Amino acid sequence: LAPPLSVLSLSFRQVSGLLRRRFHRTAPAALQVTVREAINQGMDEELERDEKVFLLGEEVAQYDGAYKVSRGLWKKYGDKRIIDTPISEMGFAGIAVGAAMAGLRPICEFMTFNFSMQAIDQVINSAAKTYYMSGGLQPVPIVFRGPNGASAGVAAQHSQCFAAWYGHCPGLKVVSPWNSEDAKGLIKSAIRDNNPVVVLENELMYGVPFEFPSEAQSKDFLIPIGKAKIERQGTHITVVAHSRPVGHCLEAATVLSKEGIECEVINMRTIRPMDIETIEASVMKTNHLITVEGGWPQFGVGAEICARIMEGPAFNFLDAPAVRVTGADVPMPYAKILEDNSVPQVKDIIFAIKKTLNI
Repeated sequence: LAPPLSVLSLSFRQVSGLLRRRFHRTAPAALQVTVREAINQGMDEELERDEKVFLLGEEVAQYDGAYKVSRGLWKKYGDKRIIDTPISEMGFAGIAVGAAMAGLRPICEFMTFNFSMQAIDQVINSAAKTYYMSGGLQPVPIVFRGPNGASAGVAAQHSQCFAAWYGHCPGLKVVSPWNSEDAKGLIKSAIRDNNPVVVLENELMYGVPFEFPSEAQSKDFLIPIGKAKIERQGTHITVVAHSRPVGHCLEAATVLSKEGIECEVINMRTIRPMDIETIEASVMKTNHLITVEGGWPQFGVGAEICARIMEGPAFNFLDAPAVRVTGADVPMPYAKILEDNSVPQVKDIIFAIKKTLNI
């Protein structure tokens, strides 16, 4: 005998109710955005917001950027604001600095920061020093951006990290984003800043997707220059890094947490002005410090952090010497196995942490 209709409708109601509850319980999937898309979005919003902003560099317009970071901007804003330049860094960096002195807000893209060496006189002598030398009368609101540090298989002349070079120079601000949120918030802050800002991106991070929080999707989203972020709370050791190595540090921290070692991972975000207060507060809590960077050891970012900790109030809280994990002190080799041994890997970070904690 078939069950009565009332029973059928009841069971249907129960099932649909169950399904509905299940669906409602599922959290909405977080938006995933690549670092490339985040920088593109940040530049697009600032180009739209302020007509004084423009982008120039090699291949940025018709080709959509050598790394496709400026994709779609030329079609949207045209030749006047997205400008393809000849292959002459000294020339177009000079044009950009002059435009900034005249009241525009240029974004000057270097195809990689290795090529910024061709224009270093413009960056250091013309951009960085003018506001000071003019007694505060002549600001130079310019952004120099592009990929920095080791990529993959491009050998010594295309693999250098310039964080320490530009971080050395008063008059510049230097930022180094790791994830998509960093990239968007820092590029927007850099464009709005009235000082020359060097934005050190990483080619290997461009295609990496990250969860993009809802606040980062706002057109008013900014990350203040000069403020670090604690990416993971911990109690045993402070691990400070910038750019791609932040991800390595978080991986190392995940591995070590299974062994009962809790690492506090700090993403610097800004190289200059350095947020030493956040690092000091963390060291006072954990009593141990290691720094991680892709650049060379001598006079590097880690060397500066260690010196500042030694000179400041956190030094007396250290239970062991601070340790630097850096790139090898050699021009970058071309062979893959040598290259892998020349940049910090997760295993190197784990080894340094265990050595510092005497485990």
